[in-house]
Amino acid sequence: MMILGLVRWMQPVHGYDVRRELLSWSADKWANVQPGSIYHALRKLTEEGLLRAVATEQVGGRPARTTYEITEKGQAEFESMLRGLWWQLHEPPDPFAAAFSFLPAMPREEAAAALRNRANLLRAGVAWMRTSLESDWMRETKPVHVGWMFELWTARADAEIAWCERVAERIESGVSYLPAGLERAEGWSGWEQRLPEHPSQAE
Repeated sequence: MMILGLVRWMQPVHGYDVRRELLSWSADKWANVQPGSIYHALRKLTEEGLLRAVATEQVGGRPARTTYEITEKGQAEFESMLRGLWWQLHEPPDPFAAAFSFLPAMPREEAAAALRNRANLLRAGVAWMRTSLESDWMRETKPVHVGWMFELWTARADAEIAWCERVAERIESGVSYLPAGLERAEGWSGWEQRLPEHPSQAE
């Protein structure tokens, strides 16, 4: 969708300019659009009839550059994907959720420290986003809605910071991870088996 949308917006456009624009948006970090995959995606979208190559030119010793435009089929696909992402809720997979599901295997002290470290990393990201929102770079070079997206990311990070601190306190309090009636549940002892202490925690 990102590549179709950019070609639609910038057409006729070279793959190099699509790549440069995506990198200027830092789309490799938040949209999982990797710079090395962009040219392959352009060719694949062309093979599928969603884009068309309108010209290929070479200047001096530089690599040949192909210019792309979006087709009617590509326009319809872009609109369908765009509206689907606006009107549906898509939860991205979070590797941390997989790790947190094994909380009982972590020594309590380490788990609490790791959560507070996560909160600190999130705070650093929030500080950067808030500085960016207040900067001339943001106000003078980015559309207003880009700032609104930064506000969304900041709000999410603030909520997770509060959650990390809250859960770290609960872990340190010694609260049981299971309801009282399940403390001696069959198989629980294996689930609760602790990892060895992390070297930094043993010092």
